[in-house]
Amino acid sequence: MNGSTREIAEHIGARLAEAGVTVDVRPVTRVDRADGHDGFVLGSAVHHQAWLPAAKDFVRRNSPLLCLRPVWLFSVGMPGALRGPWKTLARKEEPLIAQGLPGQLPYRSHRLMSGVITRDQLPFTGRVLFRLMGCRYGEWAAIDAWTDRVVGDLRRG
Repeated sequence: MNGSTREIAEHIGARLAEAGVTVDVRPVTRVDRADGHDGFVLGSAVHHQAWLPAAKDFVRRNSPLLCLRPVWLFSVGMPGALRGPWKTLARKEEPLIAQGLPGQLPYRSHRLMSGVITRDQLPFTGRVLFRLMGCRYGEWAAIDAWTDRVVGDLRRG
């Protein structure tokens, strides 16, 4: 893993903090008590159209609390980076990811985001395939726009 999910979470956290929101960004494996928070922005890398087991386990363990707080979800995978006919994969994957979450977690929104992979993280053949498929590297503007909507939701209550 290249750390895209962590990097995106830190970016979202910094943007929320700039908007005056008190944030605590950390991996779900390092959250001892979730009850000290007024809301949650949860994210996971996506493998095989599903969140990673640690993230799903966090939701399962904390479901009673999460149902009482506002929750926003983001998933990090490749389809968001695809273009042309490949783009339909993203539209098909997003609902499958949400359906795969444990329980009936109510959430305000879910966003499938492109990983923020950089050109130098791919081997030559990976760069060629990435280019041939019409992909593009991380979309910070889209991540910022989604985060701004989270801030708007928080301000509206």
